[in-house]
Amino acid sequence: MCVDFKYLNEACPKDSFPLPQIDQTIDATAGHELLNLLDTYSGYNQIILHPEDQEKTFFMTNHGNLCYIIMPFGLKDTGATYQRLVNKMFKG
Repeated sequence: MCVDFKYLNEACPKDSFPLPQIDQTIDATAGHELLNLLDTYSGYNQIILHPEDQEKTFFMTNHGNLCYIIMPFGLKDTGATYQRLVNKMFKG
C-alpha cells in the first residue's frame, strides 16, 4: 500500500533533529577493536503513532477506510523521529 502524504507533510512543521553524518560515524569507530552492527530493518514498524495522530494518516481503499497505527514511510519527519528514539535507547 502506498499513501501520498503530500498534504499532511505540508501541514506539519519540520523537525530539525540532527541526523548523524556518516563520515563522523566512521571516524568514531577508529581505534576500537570491536564494532557492533544493528539490523534495524523493521525499525519504523516498531514506532506506534499517538492515537490522536493515527486519524491524520487516514486513507480510503476498495475494502474500506483505514489509518496507520504505526509510523509509516513517507511522513516528513519519520527519519528524525526514528533517530531521536535510537539515540534515546542508547543513552539509557
